[in-house]
Parts: sequence; C-alpha cells; structure tokens
Amino acid sequence: MFVGIDVGTSMVKAAAFDGGGRELGVEARPVGLDLRGGAVEQDMEEVYGAVVAVLGALTARVPEPVELAGLTGQGDGVWLVDGAGRPVRPAASWMDGRAHELVDQWLADGTFETVFRRTGSAMFPGCPGPLLAWLDRYEPKALEAAAAAVYCKDMVFQRLTGAARAVTDVSDASMPFLDPRTRTYDNRVVELLGLTHRRGLLAPVSDPVATGAARGAGLPPGTRLANGPYDLPACALGAGVTAPGDGLLIVGTCLAALVATTDLDLGGEPAGLYISTDRPGHWLRAMPAMVGTAALDWVLNTTGVRHEEVDALLAATPPGAHGVRVLPYFAPSGERAPFVEPRLRAELTGVSLESTPADLIRATCEGIGYAARHCLAAAGLTGTLAVCGGGTRSPAWMRLLADVLGRPLRVVEGEVGARGAVLAAAERFGTALDTAAWTEPTRVVEPDADRAAYYAKGYEEHLGRLAEARERARR
Repeated sequence: MFVGIDVGTSMVKAAAFDGGGRELGVEARPVGLDLRGGAVEQDMEEVYGAVVAVLGALTARVPEPVELAGLTGQGDGVWLVDGAGRPVRPAASWMDGRAHELVDQWLADGTFETVFRRTGSAMFPGCPGPLLAWLDRYEPKALEAAAAAVYCKDMVFQRLTGAARAVTDVSDASMPFLDPRTRTYDNRVVELLGLTHRRGLLAPVSDPVATGAARGAGLPPGTRLANGPYDLPACALGAGVTAPGDGLLIVGTCLAALVATTDLDLGGEPAGLYISTDRPGHWLRAMPAMVGTAALDWVLNTTGVRHEEVDALLAATPPGAHGVRVLPYFAPSGERAPFVEPRLRAELTGVSLESTPADLIRATCEGIGYAARHCLAAAGLTGTLAVCGGGTRSPAWMRLLADVLGRPLRVVEGEVGARGAVLAAAERFGTALDTAAWTEPTRVVEPDADRAAYYAKGYEEHLGRLAEARERARR
C-alpha cells in the first residue's frame, strides 16, 4: 500500500491507498492551537506525536507492506528546531498576527511591493519573513538557539528519518524568500527584511524534494519517505491540476484558489504568491484568501443554525437571498488575496426584520462564491476547475458555487492532500502510478444556465461594493 501523511493546522491525518488510488483507510488526530493576544502557536512535540500515532494506527488497521510514503502539511509559519529537528520554542503558526505592524510598515515604505516583484510573494503576518523579523526583534535568543527555521512537514521529515540536517522544498520556500526563476533564495529579499544576519537559519532547498528512510516511528523501518510538497500544491496534485490554465478551489476554513501556469508575471497588484512545483518552469498561481467556511460558521453560530440544516435552508430562499448581500471578509487580519487590505471587514447589507436565517446563509454562500470567482480570475483560470475541502460535503452549496462561478466543478473528495503527497513521492522514487485513476473526480456539478447568468451580473455588483468597502477601509 501507499501512505499519505497530511499534517494540518488542527488535524493530523494519514491515509492508505492501494495501487489504483482506492482509499483503504484513514486515521486522524486533532492537535491544539494556543491563541492569545494575536499569537497563534503550536506544540511541536504534540504535532509530531500525532503523526506517529496516526501512522501506527493506520499500519495496524491496514496490515499490508508499505511501498512508500509521502509527506505534506501546513505551510508558512516558523518552526524553529535544533540540529536534531527538536523544538527550540513553540511553532509560530501561519495564523499568527504579531508581525502585522512590520507588514504595515513594509506596505508603506515599498518593501512589500519590492519583495513581490522579485519573488511573486505577497507577504502576510504569518509568513516566515515577517515572523522571523518579529522574532529577531523580540525573541533573539530563540533564533540564536536554533539550527534552522523550517516548515511543519520539514520538522516531521527530519524526525521520522533521522536526517542529519533540516531541509525544505521549493514549494514551502516559495514564501517569501525564493526566486521563482532560479529556484534559490534571493539574498536581496533577506537583506530587505533585515535578516541577513539570520540567513543561516534558512534550511537548504532540496530540489527535487528530499527523500529518506523511516527509522521506525509509526512506519516500518526502512519505509521510503518523500518530503513534500506542502498542502496547497499537494492538493493540486491530488486533484489532477497540472495542465496550464486548470485550477483548484479548496473550500476549507480559508479559501484557496490555485491555477497551474507556465507564465511568471510579477506585474499587476501584489497579492497571493507563485508556488514553485517539482517541474522547473511550472508554477501554481495561488490566491489563498482568508474567507471560506469560517465565514459560514460565524453566520451559523450567530443564527443558531446547525450544519446539517444548510442544504435545506439554501433551497428555502431564491438566488439573491431577497436582497441580502454579504461581503465575506470576516478575518480579523483583513484580506490577503486577490488583494491585500489588512483593515477590510465583512459587511452585511439589505437586511431587514423580514430577513430570515436562510437569507443570511444563502447570501454568505453567494458572497464566498463571488470572492472565489475573484480569486480564480486573478489567478488566471482558463481551463477546468476542481474543488475539494470540507465545503464539498454540502451538495446544495456545490450547486450554488457552480452557478456563481458559471462553470462545471470537478468535485474531488477524500484525503486529497495525502493523495497528492503519495503521487509526488511516487514521481520522486520512479514508481509508476496511473495518475488519471488516482485523480478521478467523485462527481461533476454542472451550472444552471439561467442562474449562472443571474450571478454573472451579481458578481459585477459584488466587485463594485467591494471597491467601495476597500476605500472605506483605508480611511
């Protein structure tokens, strides 16, 4: 069997697949987040322990020989480790907001735009550049004690294999230090962020991804293991999104739009990033927005509606939700794709005493759909569109999303990131797998022509309301 490991922000999973891509079993363990005063941190030992636990449970449950394993996980953040991959301090999550003042400063003085023009990466507080600069200012002793500043999966890979030093891959390194043309670190960017004296903490980039043999924690000793790519490009691989123009929309807590491309365009409004892939000259234009199912969760909690009721309520009110409109920018840190607006907040309009919970829920789903359409357009979608993530569990929302986007959706369910990690590992080890069979969609949702035409007009109105909201956010 083939094993995919996905080390998520709140959940660690391991999935087993047979040679044809059929899912044989999944094991999952939750991991905690420590949130306080803008800081969002994770216990690395808890995360690593969860990885070993799910692998042990999976290999006991599916007692077949493991041919190879692929590893993926959350991106960004800063995971400071010693020479053996053990924590120097808790991991600073990609959700951490402590470096927002540095990002604001770099937005104002032009550093933000300069970094984007060099690397295609629009920084945000939880990415390694701002976080390392914040730690350098407020916790320099932690940096002095560390051997490397890595990403989540890199820590896990070093611990599972006992590698002598930490390494990362081109996908994780893409934000914000990697030159996407040379696939090496841009030392000028390091200098611009005031981190030249910390340059030695950046883990060497293994291109292609590093491989190793498991030492026996969770996986049988000697199991071949590949490190990467991180979760966004892994999901693209697992959904079969590799041809230029094809895209993936991940409908999770956040909303991530990815489009495969061979065109590196560092012009335009700085936003999102270019993720380098295992194929030189091929990138994923990524627009990882802050909106997503978290916006719907807030509305559900506020109205007292359960998730199981969403499908029925979406059917209880017509397109347009009786005039209720939602700009779904609920994140406290504002928005980062397809534009950067740290002070932008959500807006609900058209609400009256006659508005129902169904109106609010439908308007929120429509607003998220419009935001997704905006991200996909900015990322350059011209081909097919795959969709994955927790939102795909709602058939009614998928029908609504197909109408709002005005295109068919290739819905891919199951452990898509873990599946992509296996496909990446198989490529690295020269193991032939039928990629088409592994990435076959669960179903295809077609848009309704009349509703799609209605929503095309609604999208233009959404862009107008958004432009006005962005102006207000800057005052």
